[in-house]
Amino acid sequence: MKAPRDSYTLFLLPGALAFLAVVLVPFLMNTGLGFTDWQGVGSPHWSGLANYRQLAHDSEFWASFRHSLFMVVAMAVVPTALGLVLAAALTDYVGKHFGTRTASILRACFYLPQVLPVAVAGIVWSWILAPDDGTLNALLKAVGLGSWQQDWLGDPDLALYTVMGVLVWVQLGFPLVVFMAGLGRIDPQLYEAAELDGAGWWRRFAHITLPGIRPEIYVVLTWCTIAALKVFGAVYVLTKGGPGGATDVPSYFSFTTFFEKTQVGYGAAISTVLTVIILALALIGLKLQSRAEET
Repeated sequence: MKAPRDSYTLFLLPGALAFLAVVLVPFLMNTGLGFTDWQGVGSPHWSGLANYRQLAHDSEFWASFRHSLFMVVAMAVVPTALGLVLAAALTDYVGKHFGTRTASILRACFYLPQVLPVAVAGIVWSWILAPDDGTLNALLKAVGLGSWQQDWLGDPDLALYTVMGVLVWVQLGFPLVVFMAGLGRIDPQLYEAAELDGAGWWRRFAHITLPGIRPEIYVVLTWCTIAALKVFGAVYVLTKGGPGGATDVPSYFSFTTFFEKTQVGYGAAISTVLTVIILALALIGLKLQSRAEET
């Protein structure tokens, strides 16, 4: 006996109410504030598209948006590429020659940064990268490379790349775990047949691994790109957008506009634009994923 269709609505209702209260209503309120001039006290004054016109000509916002493209490289492109290679190596080489237990331990080690709170990881890395008594500079000096010592987070020319390096370390475990899960559904006989035919590791990787986990690649790229566009915690803990705005990103720029400059309407406009960009990318990623699953 089939349950009435209406009964499933009751199970969906709590999630729908939570989505309405936590996501949709705040987003609509934020969108409305983006059309006002408000400092957080008193009554908002309607300003129409003034905030968006200001945003279109705001060099600080566009600089922060360019920095977010670097974050996409650090949190999506590089971890996806490294994750693919590492997942294939752990599955096709380490698992065969050293056992699946060793591969699982290594996978857990790579995934560990994903489990750590961002604040904890950021504080630890700020200690490591400190210019005077940081571990990295001390290690460089100990091995005779003292000339390589840098103010890693205080130099405007280095700070962005240093933050990118930390974010690669943080993000790498996620694509690795997803790709190893995807590799589990590929028939091992395909690798065995290719190996018997004389195919090397790279040829097996290119002709079996990559086509076999194409849906997972789209999922990881979409998810990590969204995470890169809204990254906040690492920037806040490591550099607070400095030095001189060298590591500022749209989410942190919106935060400072809201709470430090108390330009609530303008900060809401920045958040709305960023949300629309993220939603558009998510829809594109879902479309590409569905096409990959169909082929």
